[in-house]
This record gives sequence, C-alpha cells and structure tokens, in this order.
Amino acid sequence: GFVHEQTYKKGVSQSALIVSATEMPKKRGTCITFTPDAEIFGEKAAFNPATLLKMARSKAYLFKGVEIRWSCPKELCTQSLPEKTTLCFPNGLYDYLQETLDAKTQVIDAIFHGDYVQEGKPQRLEWAITWTDADENMFRSYCNTVYTPQGGTHETGFRQALLKSLKAHGERRGNKRASILAIEDVTSGLTGVISVFIANPQFQGQTKEKLTTTDTTKYVETAVRETMDQWLSHNLHIADDLLEHLISLAEERKRRKASKETLRQTATKRLRLPGKLVDCTATNSDETEIFLLEGDSAGGTAKQARIRKTQAILPLRGKILNVASATLEKMFANQEIKDLALAIGIGLGKDCKLDNLRYGKVVILTDADTDGAHIASLLLTFFYMQMRPLLANGHVYLACPPLYRLRHGSKKMYARDDAHKEELMKTFPVNAAVEVTRFKGLGEMDWPDLKLTTTDPETRTLLKVTLADPLKESNEESPEEIAKELEGFMDDLMGRKPEKRFQFIQENASFVENLDV
Repeated sequence: GFVHEQTYKKGVSQSALIVSATEMPKKRGTCITFTPDAEIFGEKAAFNPATLLKMARSKAYLFKGVEIRWSCPKELCTQSLPEKTTLCFPNGLYDYLQETLDAKTQVIDAIFHGDYVQEGKPQRLEWAITWTDADENMFRSYCNTVYTPQGGTHETGFRQALLKSLKAHGERRGNKRASILAIEDVTSGLTGVISVFIANPQFQGQTKEKLTTTDTTKYVETAVRETMDQWLSHNLHIADDLLEHLISLAEERKRRKASKETLRQTATKRLRLPGKLVDCTATNSDETEIFLLEGDSAGGTAKQARIRKTQAILPLRGKILNVASATLEKMFANQEIKDLALAIGIGLGKDCKLDNLRYGKVVILTDADTDGAHIASLLLTFFYMQMRPLLANGHVYLACPPLYRLRHGSKKMYARDDAHKEELMKTFPVNAAVEVTRFKGLGEMDWPDLKLTTTDPETRTLLKVTLADPLKESNEESPEEIAKELEGFMDDLMGRKPEKRFQFIQENASFVENLDV
C-alpha cells in the first residue's frame, strides 16, 4: 500500500530501500526508470520508439486484460507514432487478430480462438487464427512472451492439430479429397497468433528465435485438436467452406508438382507425345489444328480425310474422365487426360501458358448423337477446369459432322439432324428415290464425306466456343459476374453433387420439346 524506491548502478544498489510516506492502497506493480550506461551502450545510445511501442503492444495482447500506458517525447513522435496512448486487449489474442484483419480478405468469416490451462501444471496456451487469401502467412508465435520467428515445437504441435482436425472433418463429411491435405496446405494464408507459457523453456541459440522444448509439441497438439474438432462440428457451413478452399490449394500444389515433373523430363530428352497422336508437319501454331476424336475407328477415317500439313489427329478412347467430380489423383492417373495435356502442350491449372500452345485450333469432333454430345461436354469441362485460357482466347471449336447423307443421282446433301433432313428432303423432286444414309458414327463415314463436311476449311462448319453466361439471352452483367455464374453453372451440371443436376432437370424439363431417345 506504500511506494518503495531504490536506485541501482551497474547492477549494484546505490541506496537502501526507501519507503514513501504516501499511502496508495489501490495501486500495485513496479515502475522502472533507467538511463542507458554510456560505458555499455556507447556515448550515442538511442532507442527506437517505434520498436518499443511494438514490444509494448505485444505484451498487452499476450497478457489478456493488462493495461499499458504509453508516452513518448513529442519531438520523437511521427504520424504513426502517438505521443500518448493506452494499450489494452481485454480478450487477448482474439482482439488483436480482429484489429489486424481490417485490410485483409478472409477465406472464412470467423476466427478460431481458444485458451487452455493444464490442471496441475504451470503451463498455459492461447491462440487466435483465421485464413486469408494473402500470399504470405501472417502467423506469429510466442513462448513466455518471447517472439519465436523461426517457430519451434509449439508451432509444430499447432500445425499438426490443424491438419488432423481438418482431415477428420473431411472423413466425417464424406469428402474423400481431404486425404490429400498436407501441412503446407492448411497453413497457407494462415493468419493469427499462438502464445504458450511453459516452465523452463529451451531455445535454439542465444537469440531465442526457435523453441526446442520437446514436450510442448504434444501439449499444444492435444489442446488445439480437441477444441478444433468441436469448433468444426458446431460450424459446419464455415468448416465445409474452409475445407474446400484448402483442398483446392492442395490440388493446385499437386498440379504444379506434376507439371514440374513433366518439365523436368522434357528438359533432358525430346518431348514425348502421345503414341496415338498423328501429328501434322507444320510447326507454326497459327496455321495448325488438332482434332480430338472418339475411338480408333473414327481416327482411321480422319487420318485419310485430314490435311497432313496442318491437321493433327488424336483419337480418344470412349468418354474421358469428368474432371469436375474426380479427385486430382484420378485426373493425373487418367491416360486420356495425360495424352490431351501432352498433345496441346500448355500445362494445367495455374501453370497453363498459351505461349506453349502447339495448335491454333483445338477441334472437338464427336459423333452427331447424344453420346457424342456427352463426350464434347466432358472435353469442354476439362478445358474449362484445367485449360481455361484456351477457351477464353477462342482456341476451342466444335466440329459439325452430319448425321445423314441424302443422295439422288449426282445430287448429294448432308443433314445435321432429323429436322434438317426433313427440310432438305423437300428440295428433291416429289416421289424421287432418295437414298438416305444415317451415319451411326464417324468411323462408318467414307473419308471423302468426312473431308467435305468436317476437315476441309473451304466447305466445313465449325462452332467457336466462347465463355459467356449460358442461361441468359443478353449479357448486361460485368465479366466478373458472368464468370461467377458460369462457375456455378459448371459446378451444378458437372460437379460432385447429383442433386444439383436433378434440380436443374426439374426446373428445365418443361422447356424440352423433343427428347431423342
């Protein structure tokens, strides 16, 4: 309840303890005033006020509820350095993180925070984190208020807890893709603070930049894992959004790794092209085309119908993988996908670079039936998900092979569907014996027919595929809004949730006039 004073110099007391007569029953604590010793700090010893304020601020949020009053000589103050201020964070790390998130974009609209005190042991743990889309992690760790920029055992335990909890949540929700998560995925964009207080901490080096106390890993992992499991279970919507975001990062990581392995292989030996690819002789991509066909029989006909100098042929075996609903492992293991990626040459995902495009036109050539339309849809989905610049820059086309050939004498015409056939039949003389041939597939066409209708640039019809809103007749929205709607449209029709497709069918079934079964 009284003020006690004592003076020291070079660590040696210069006076006895002086007790002031002033009674202060409501005050307690210690106030230290010092002047740097010139023999130790030098004649021009100076302290950086900004560094001191940063240290004081860290003490304020590391000790929940403590109040630190800051003051600084006016002549040393700047616009960002106040003359006087009070530092206090009643909710500790949670308050600090909320304050620092103002200018950042959060992946989830929530902060995962908590504290843990192990009964009977002199140790305490507190944390507050979230995830942002920032390129760099803004994650800091402390041990006994000492900043540990190189991390250590407390960070190791914390990261392991995050990884195990998120994987377990994925299993509970039936999301098999969560198995690919790794430490670097769950800590990407991680923003926040972890603070641990333990007895007799051990650090690496004299600067205490890394905690090495081995028991701390298990202590932190156990504490955080239990709390996070509960948090994820009670916030399913947030947890699912977070999991999807982190899985997408993991898939991108694996995609980059696969691309690097391909580049590493091709850097030391000649580019390996798919064995079924029948390449063209020209090397200028502006004048070359590649036809993607279904089946080897169609490939045989197309080889005869193509222009050898500028047109390449790549037969595909049946229906390719739906990459919108498949895992990344399945995609990279699929031979048809590998062949497509190697033949086109621009890479996948974020590594997709049009500078490496081998063909100026990528032409999807499938049978003129529902199976052919399905294969074309799968190919377009692949391009949209993994080679979007190819679509955005107008390099993808749909060929329009005929479904019927109509012949009467020397007159020969081709119909793209039943309605077109009926229209063309009216052009022949009444009661004329018109020979009608229905092509069951491209492989059953004679190569002159395929050349005339599909491969010859002078007589064929190609449909250019562009990125636009598929459900609106006019696009008055911004490109960003259109892209967002298209993303949702693709996910609904080709994604992992069949109920979305069922809903689409229910909502649009009334618009179907003629269902060809």
